Amino acid sequence: MLSIVVPAYNEGEHIYDNLMIIDKALSAFTSDYEIIAVNDGSKDNTGSEVRRAASDNSRIKDFGYDDNRGKGGAVAWGAVNSKGDIVGFIDADLDLSPDLISGYFVEMSVDGADIVIGSKMHKDSKLEYPFARKVFSFCYYIMLKVLFGLKCHDTQTGLKLYKGSLIREIAPLRRIDGYAFDIELLALATKKKAKLVEMPVELNYTRGQSFGRIKFKDVWKMFTDTWKIWWNLRIKKNYFK
Repeated sequence: MLSIVVPAYNEGEHIYDNLMIIDKALSAFTSDYEIIAVNDGSKDNTGSEVRRAASDNSRIKDFGYDDNRGKGGAVAWGAVNSKGDIVGFIDADLDLSPDLISGYFVEMSVDGADIVIGSKMHKDSKLEYPFARKVFSFCYYIMLKVLFGLKCHDTQTGLKLYKGSLIREIAPLRRIDGYAFDIELLALATKKKAKLVEMPVELNYTRGQSFGRIKFKDVWKMFTDTWKIWWNLRIKKNYFK
């Protein structure tokens, strides 16, 4: 069974249609799946639109809540409530096409991987992506290589598949709710000797500004959260106590 978690914050204008697009993409290659839509305490009509989608399509499950927890909190909540043997995450804005999921799903089975992630730095990726974000992604990659030795080039692309048993084990250990939660999960998975494979993406950036909703304070928090993860994992070693 495949579970796809869709974290959503203030996506009311598009979330209904996008959930239906995800459903169409999944039904094209499997009949055993669920879509876990997590309204992360949105201030608009995202919650009611998710409920409408769940009412119209039994594959879509509404796991939203009222208080904003951040993307990491939303993904973790969806993951721990998933039933799939494989659990994936995709951003609600569909900058990344859900049609990519089928190839990732096959790759996980063929390669025996525990994690398959999208990478903007993969040689076969096709990007329409602001230059400022390319620079930021590369600098962040160098930082993560030094701190964690992660065997991947891009941790922040919003499409990933995990073995269900693995993500349900490490998601409750998560301490970061912001954008750095991806690094935390990957670092914890690496500690568990998980096998990771990178796959190409086709990215059509839909936000108007270079960093979209991400503000300087978000970038700074991502930086400080990354160091917190390193401190807890490498120095205090207190995740698996």
